[in-house]
Amino acid sequence: MNSKWFPTEGVLPMLRVLACCLLVGLPTPSLLACCLLVGLPAPSLLAQELPPEGGRLEDIIYARKFGCALTMDVFVPPKDKANGYGLIFCVSGGWMSDKRAINPAWVQPFVQRGYVVFAVVHGSQPKFTIPEAVEDMHAAVRYIKHHAKRFRIDPEKLGVMGGSAGGHLSLMLGNAFQPAQPQARDPLQRHSSRVAAVACFFPPTDFLNWSREGEVQLGEGNLRAFRPPFDFTTRDPQTNKLVVIEDPQQRQAIGKTISPIYYVSKDSAPALIIHGDADQLVPLFQAQRIAEKYRQVGVPCELIIRKGAGHGWKGMDKDLELFADWFDKHLRGLKQP
Repeated sequence: MNSKWFPTEGVLPMLRVLACCLLVGLPTPSLLACCLLVGLPAPSLLAQELPPEGGRLEDIIYARKFGCALTMDVFVPPKDKANGYGLIFCVSGGWMSDKRAINPAWVQPFVQRGYVVFAVVHGSQPKFTIPEAVEDMHAAVRYIKHHAKRFRIDPEKLGVMGGSAGGHLSLMLGNAFQPAQPQARDPLQRHSSRVAAVACFFPPTDFLNWSREGEVQLGEGNLRAFRPPFDFTTRDPQTNKLVVIEDPQQRQAIGKTISPIYYVSKDSAPALIIHGDADQLVPLFQAQRIAEKYRQVGVPCELIIRKGAGHGWKGMDKDLELFADWFDKHLRGLKQP
């Protein structure tokens, strides 16, 4: 068993578990069950080495919740081409997230420039809500930072990208990051979820002012087909049952907490946003509002408007080169030609 992928806090407990398995005559595969019983990661999921020739590591568990594993796939450049930086790709559309939505072709422009790319799958609607998806993304950042040496990347120079809901989650990480907790028992919590740069397509940024001031969109109107991720819940103290929050004021208060525009500050990560001016799902107004907020606080934000483009357009894959240029500039400090 290769222990390189185990957190140092888990090595001795793992050895004790292995010894117990051997003493009671359990076959080696039973080690997996023992790991699950004591809450340790399964070795078959964490012992994957970074291949020197590059490649894809699949189903790396970055967190668990409600008995489910949250996973990411990691795309690695050849060791001699690696630049030492990492990018997080938010696998999300309509806050639906699925490993099958990972498109390796969209990852390659970044891998070819030497980036390690983490394709993160979060808890998906209709089962999970937007606040829960946001928490998953925070957990993914902390996991990556905790294992930065093993991934051979700089933990303080992470970029994040995505489109639509993935763009929204990217901007949440870029603005509403969670601080490190140095004294936390969980070693992952000792890392902040802050990222250093964002690049995204047509992101929702303000659910309380959708296409104009005062227009609330929390699963209504344009977003009525995406109601489940806005079914925010609370736990009934009498029955312990999760119940959907219906009170408009409470819903709007939660809507504000998941709108990245309200977190923009001088500490925000520089952001590149590409948006079509004919987008009928997420209006250009969303990108314009947050770009103006960035301007007010003096943090770099570039808004590129695609004339006549809707919620996606032919040749979007070519714009990934602009994303890569943005990360080269704001992570690697490379000057653009």
